[in-house]
Amino acid sequence: MADPDFASPRMERVLDTAADLLVRWGYQRVTIDEVARHAGIGKGTVYLHFHNKEALFLTVLLRAQRQIVAAMADRMEAVPDEVLLSRLLRGLYLVLSNDAIARVLYMGDAEVLGRLAHEAADTLGALVGRRREVLTEHLRLLSAAGCLRSDLSPEALLYTFSAIGTGFFFVGGMPGGTPDLDVETRADLLEHAIATAIQVPDPAPAALAKVAPVIAALYRSLITDIDHEVRRRIR
Repeated sequence: MADPDFASPRMERVLDTAADLLVRWGYQRVTIDEVARHAGIGKGTVYLHFHNKEALFLTVLLRAQRQIVAAMADRMEAVPDEVLLSRLLRGLYLVLSNDAIARVLYMGDAEVLGRLAHEAADTLGALVGRRREVLTEHLRLLSAAGCLRSDLSPEALLYTFSAIGTGFFFVGGMPGGTPDLDVETRADLLEHAIATAIQVPDPAPAALAKVAPVIAALYRSLITDIDHEVRRRIR
């Protein structure tokens, strides 16, 4: 699903450069001048696209989120098993382990984001709320399809899913936190933990095939919200 706001090679170059500098230097240190210089364009060209530094870097984070959500929806449409929460979280864990910008976005790395963390929380609060709505509906649809444990309330399912995922992401991001386990092994363990805690054994393939397009569409609707936020920041 292409987005015309990111179609221009010059726009991609600016965003790629800003993302690289954000991870390497942190938000406080990076300037529009440095982004322009490393991208090989004039500072005025950056301002042709973005109102200010905050708008540029919020767009960097939004683009990362859009790519993650779009890939998630693509997998769900291609392989119905991917709507299972164990598979969803496994995929997200692998992305965050291998993509520095995605990791900064989802972990809210204050050292890298600096003041932008506060701005992102304030400005993108509605989008965070929408993500939670989508996840809550995702759980409801899986429950209705008989894929989740019926002895746990919706609140308990969401809490358990979030608590296990947060634990794996947090420990995996700590220096020396998992010295003897590679990323794939950790992702496998996370998938197993979620499946054991909240899913039924061997969810019915027919049920997954039926519900997968509906759940994928939910995430597609979230992409629309992300695009709206992007367009608010691009001239």
